[in-house]
This record gives sequence, structure tokens and C-alpha cells, in this order.
Amino acid sequence: MTATASNPLFTIEQEYGQSIWMDNLTRDLVKSGELQRLIETRALRGITSNPSIFEKAIVGNKIYDADIEAGIRAGKSVLEIYESLVFADIRDACDIFLPVYEETKGLDGYISIEVPPTIARDTAQTISEARRYYQAIDRKNVMIKIPGTPQGLPAVEQVISEGINVNITLLFSVESYVETAWAYIRGLEKFVAAGGDASQVASVASFFISRIDVNVDSRIEAKLKETTDSSQQGKLQAIKGKVAIANAKIAYQKYKEIINSDRWQALAAKGANVQRLLWASTSTKNPEYKDVIYVDELVGPETVNTLPPATIEACADHCDPANRIEADIPEAYQIIDSLKDPDININLDQVMDELLAEGIEKFIQPFESLTNSLETKVKQLTPA
Repeated sequence: MTATASNPLFTIEQEYGQSIWMDNLTRDLVKSGELQRLIETRALRGITSNPSIFEKAIVGNKIYDADIEAGIRAGKSVLEIYESLVFADIRDACDIFLPVYEETKGLDGYISIEVPPTIARDTAQTISEARRYYQAIDRKNVMIKIPGTPQGLPAVEQVISEGINVNITLLFSVESYVETAWAYIRGLEKFVAAGGDASQVASVASFFISRIDVNVDSRIEAKLKETTDSSQQGKLQAIKGKVAIANAKIAYQKYKEIINSDRWQALAAKGANVQRLLWASTSTKNPEYKDVIYVDELVGPETVNTLPPATIEACADHCDPANRIEADIPEAYQIIDSLKDPDININLDQVMDELLAEGIEKFIQPFESLTNSLETKVKQLTPA
């Protein structure tokens, strides 16, 4: 499919004001010209990366061997070699997306890189690493990913106040999103007060979607097995697969409230960029659900959807774009409220806490696996 009006990805961007980013980055994509092709044919406007993505990219891929050997000769540690590989890929991707960044006046064209997931609960280290990554990569269209943990949010405020672009990740609850938005606003206020140009700073709030349904649906299934009450079964079935999208729709309503606040309007008057909600974890995990459900149902202005390659191709083929983020809002509130019904009795706060802990672990495991694999490769490539 080419860059034509018939491609739903272009419709999503041009008619509905949502940017499509890709949740994937490898050196092969950069060097082969595939990344440039995706910009031209899939309306790609940015890239997000994480330790899991880099583990898949680097382990078992000979394209990195020459740089690993150069790192060995330079006496670098395994962690320094890892960073040299990843930073090089991020810089090259930033360069490819620089025209997008410039054409959109800093709205899009960003490449996100995450600080080490092992420091997700450490504010001071997160600030230190975010500064170091930003300076080392040295590209104006890089975004530093910081987890939206209680310890991460003060770090977000601080680095935003220093003019560093931030992608706040692992957001699950509406409350955590709201706290993230105000951390961005406070950071921007400090940046502007110190004489900074608000238009030169950007941020997205990465709100995770499908993992919520995976968790809630598993609880629903367990309850369905325990009851023979048809009324209770009906209530449980009625919300299956619907909680994640309802939660996102409510978050978007909060976004609208925040950008209409006096504090935000004062920053907007100084050229500040809105912190867009970015829908993350939008590949469909349950084969019973439509493969692009978390794209079609979350199209709306001033948002981003970051998709893995397979979902991008599925969307190019059969997405059905419409401005649905504000459709059925009363129903969204009703779905979330129904979780408190004694027949359903699912504690959403508990779900969100579980998902945050799991999310950090899902990044720590591949990060440690990658460094272990890299250590093995370094030994193999080190001259005897």
C-alpha cells in the first residue's frame, strides 16, 4: 500500500490529528532504508524503544559485531558497549526523523530511549541518567523515557525544567496520568521562569492499554468459573474487553480539563506544546478481539498511538478510522463504575498497581538478559 488517501494510517493523521509512532527500532531498519520507507508509506511520525526491543535487535544479530569488537579494543565495559550500540541507533534514527520534526515544528519526529529500568524507583539516579542520555545522544528530537512511578514523577518535573524532552511511560491509571500531566506543567513553569523557550520542549504521557484488559479479563474469567448465577455472568461478560478503552477515554477527558486550566493556558500563550496522551501496548493480546481494536477505538486529536510493526501493517490494511476517543463517554464511566458492583468486585487500583510492578519487571528482565548475552558475545569476540 502506498501513501494514498486509501491508506487508513494517513487518514488517522491528516483527518483526525493522531500521530502514528512505531514501537520498534533495529539497526537493520535504519541501515536498510526501511525506516525511511515507513515514514513515506505508513505515515510514521516517531519511534519508541525499550530494553525488550533492543534485546531482540542486538542478541544474535551480527550487524553489531564490528562495533562490539571496537568497544572491546577500546577497553569499554559491557554496559558501555551496550550504550554505544543503542545510542548510535538512536542518533541515526533521530537523523532520519529530523525532517518530520522540522516539518511538524517539534510536534513529531521523536525517538524515545528509556533510562535503565533498574532505577525506576530511584529519583536521583533517574534524573542523573536522563541528563547523561540526553547529552550523550545530542539530538534535539530525542525523548528520554522515564517510568511514571511515584519516584519517577519528581524526576520528570526536574528534567523538563532543564529543557529535556520526556516520554513518561508505564502509565495505567487515570490518576497516574493526571499526576504526570501536572509534573510536566510544573517543570515547564520552572523552565519558562528561568528564561527557557517553552516551544522547544516536548512530552508525551504513555498510557498503556491492552495489558489492562489482559489483567481484568483474567479476573473476569476466574469469576465466571466460580458462579452459576446468570445475572452475575451477564454483568461480567458485559465488561469483558472493554475496561482498557473506557479507562483511556476517561484519561482523555482529564487531558481536556487540564489543557483548559488557567495554568496550562498561561503556558500555551508562551508557545508551550501540549503533553499528548500516547496510547501504548496497543497490539491485541486476545485473539478473540479485532487485531486493530486498540487503534480504531482510540483515534482522536492531539494523541499518539505507538504500534508494533505487525499492527501497523494490519492497520494499513483494514483500520476503520473515526474520531472515537470521545464517543460513548457516559458508557465509559459506567463501565469503570461497574467494577465496584458486588457481582463484579474488581479493584481497579489493585489492577493498576500490579501492572506497574509487572511493567517494570518486564523491562528489567530483557535489560539484564541483554547485558548477559552481550557479556557472552564480548567473551566470544575478545581475541585470545
